[in-house]
Amino acid sequence: MPRLEFKGKQHIYAHHLTIPYRPLEPDEKRSCNPAGTDDNLIIHGDNLHALKALLPRYANRVKCIYIDPPYNTGNEGWGYNDNVNSPLMQQWFTQNSPVDNEDLERHDKWLCMMWPRLHLLHELLSDDGVIFISIDDNEQPNLRSLMNEIFGGENFVASLIWRSRLGRGGTTKNIATLHEYIVVYAKSIDFVEFRADKRVRETESTERLRQWGQFDRREDAPTMYYPVYSGEFGEIYPIRSDGTEGRWRVSKSTMKDLIDNNRVVFKKQPDRRIEAYKIIPAGTETYTAYSSLLDSEIVKTTAHGSIELKNILGPDKFSYPKPSLLIKELISLCTGDGDVILDSFAGSGTTAHAVLALNKADGGNRKFILIECEEYADTITAERVRRVIKGVPNARDVALRQGLGGSFTYCALGEPIEVEAMLTGEALPPYAALAANLLYTTTGVSVGVDALEAKNDEGLFYSDDKNDYYLHYKPHLEYLRSNAAILNLEQAERIRDASLNNGKKAIVYAAGNYIGQRELTRMGITFCQLPQALQKT
Repeated sequence: MPRLEFKGKQHIYAHHLTIPYRPLEPDEKRSCNPAGTDDNLIIHGDNLHALKALLPRYANRVKCIYIDPPYNTGNEGWGYNDNVNSPLMQQWFTQNSPVDNEDLERHDKWLCMMWPRLHLLHELLSDDGVIFISIDDNEQPNLRSLMNEIFGGENFVASLIWRSRLGRGGTTKNIATLHEYIVVYAKSIDFVEFRADKRVRETESTERLRQWGQFDRREDAPTMYYPVYSGEFGEIYPIRSDGTEGRWRVSKSTMKDLIDNNRVVFKKQPDRRIEAYKIIPAGTETYTAYSSLLDSEIVKTTAHGSIELKNILGPDKFSYPKPSLLIKELISLCTGDGDVILDSFAGSGTTAHAVLALNKADGGNRKFILIECEEYADTITAERVRRVIKGVPNARDVALRQGLGGSFTYCALGEPIEVEAMLTGEALPPYAALAANLLYTTTGVSVGVDALEAKNDEGLFYSDDKNDYYLHYKPHLEYLRSNAAILNLEQAERIRDASLNNGKKAIVYAAGNYIGQRELTRMGITFCQLPQALQKT
């Protein structure tokens, strides 16, 4: 497969691996009806760091991702950092990237910005998950190439067409651009199952078994040209209306099953040809694949999104928001009760609105995670969600007027967990945050921070089917420099006995140990040195 090349790629290629883990710090005052560990989340902070912060709990767990990244039109008038030369992007290039942004063109900068974020989104997506990305013509070709490299071209699902504007206002000299794209990729195409249009036949009907339309000639599918026997008409072949040889729509074995089950009827045509028809009984369920052309009556337009947001927050709060009905339709295609939906370019909070509305409509319990880096994360993003939860008095929609219900925990990003800072004692993370990060970086296991704490004196904090995990740690430099932080023989023997009784091995994280690894191996213990174990990221 051809590989996408752009200026700065060699510098940004592994940038997502260098991002330090930063724990999420809940802000109770900005939260709304916070509901504990599995609550919805609104995170204020750099989305690259926030995505890394989500990995210990949500890696391979997010069923649906929707993002609306900057379209990179160069239009400074857009309120949502649509230009990669905006102060926010310049700050990111200066502080977080080794890329020399002065040497990059606009499209290269956009690709450098998207590359590490898409890598982290790929890690968060579940094996049966789907990502939807809104984009227009400015970066759509580059986005497709980028996604082919990160997600794999074989996992491309579709490029949906959304009519974003009504009317025929001129956007170029020749063509009025009235649409945008929603590029869709799967984590693994083999596991994706979209909602199809289901219909139930009310009466018995028939469907012609000879192929029609494209590829309806014998040479198009030679194996699908074969005789079928009729007691009334003898041997029947799929002959086209112009007298040439056609082809059947089903294989020989399928045709035989239909005939054996009395599901085929033969009818003589006015031109003396004999056609075969499949009988479709009343009550039969049929499915039609979802159209790549989104229905404007269902998903609405940008104008509807602006009116919707104005009714919730008042005028002039946010430019060009997506309508919640668009996002609601997308997530309804691939999610069900309990699934997690992530939006890492949250903007005005439309995705959370859509999730809550869908839950209200079908009784589901989907969860949302929003990430917004701008200062309006509280005053616009979270405030919109607060209002749709509690109710919007003047809303036309009855459910929205009464309130969609739900909750969220508002979070900021804590200080990064870094090896150098731990070695000097400059920044020592809380026990649970370090345990969650170690568990993910060294084993790939994703567990919520709230679930991790030392359960005994040896520091047991987590167990799975094969291993017990121990962490000898307190966020105090004096402790880490004392003998109490070092694994000794007596502790190792207690750990050995406890794990052997459960038929497991033990993994121990500590600042040091007084026992050789050969002896520890005989005891069924793997030792990991702190803080060096963090470097496996």
